[in-house]
Order: sequence, then C-alpha cells, then structure tokens
Amino acid sequence: MSTTESNIIVRLFDDDGKFPNNADLPLVIITSALEKESVTPEKIERTFTQNGWPAAWRNGLYDFHHYHSTAHEVLGVYSGWVKACFGGPEGEIFKAEAGDIIIIPAGVAHCNKGQSSDFSVVGGYPVDQGWDMMYGKEGERPGADENIKNVSKVISDPVFGPTGPLMKFWT
Repeated sequence: MSTTESNIIVRLFDDDGKFPNNADLPLVIITSALEKESVTPEKIERTFTQNGWPAAWRNGLYDFHHYHSTAHEVLGVYSGWVKACFGGPEGEIFKAEAGDIIIIPAGVAHCNKGQSSDFSVVGGYPVDQGWDMMYGKEGERPGADENIKNVSKVISDPVFGPTGPLMKFWT
C-alpha cells in the first residue's frame, strides 16, 4: 500500500437540486492505493475491516445515479476498470481500475458509465453506519439532507488507518 499527493483525486460536489451531494466532505479517489498485480477481494476486505470500514459486499457499480444518505461508502476495485460518474448526471466522470480506492461521502451521487467485462469491486461502510438507497426522487428531501448532516464522522481511512490521507480531507 502506498500513497502520495500525486495519486489522490479530491472533488467537492454541490447540490444539483436533485442530488444533495456533499459540500463539506469531498469524494476521495486514491489511485494505485493497492498493488494492481497482487490485489484480491480478500485483501481489500481484510484491509477495510481492519480499518473500521467492514466490507459489506462484492459486485459492480449500479448503472443508475444513486446515493446513500445515512452512510459513507468505500469501493475497492480488484479487477478490471470502471468509468464512474460522481455528483449526478452533470457531475464528473473518473476511470478507476484494479488497486484504486474510491471513498464516497454520504449524499454524493454515483453511477457506472461503462466498465470492462471483468470489473469487480468490494464495497464497505464505516462500522457504525447503516446504509440506505436514495435515487434523487421527489419526496426524498429534506429527510435525506437531514440524514446526511447527521452521519457520524469517520475515525479512520479505510485503507491507511487513523493517519491516512482521508483524515486530512475529512477533518
């Protein structure tokens, strides 16, 4: 595991009227956080769990915009690549590949915009946070906005622990 400022992407997304996003906590993508050649789902699951973000599932990324109002989310790519859109339909697209880690704050919309045939990811959430599914539909807000404000602060980066780079951006 390694990280430098040059392999960290940090983006804040404003409310677009449909998706609340998160004006306080940025999306953080750490490219090449894990060695591409040796990354496995088991290694990611162990790492997330050891750092207080228990691995919850293995799969892909939904191809529709959605967000979680009650939890932050971490994705660890262990196979292939994905082009993911963050911030809603007018948001920003990033390509992530094996070894990359994506940390999505509560409220930030995300969506799969294309992937390799072998794309797979491990997902997890901080230990004290239960996740929900929100779709940017009428009636979700202002309840979702209130949920997002009440999501507890994290105490650890899901890969690098209490002194990891996430803590610099989410203080």
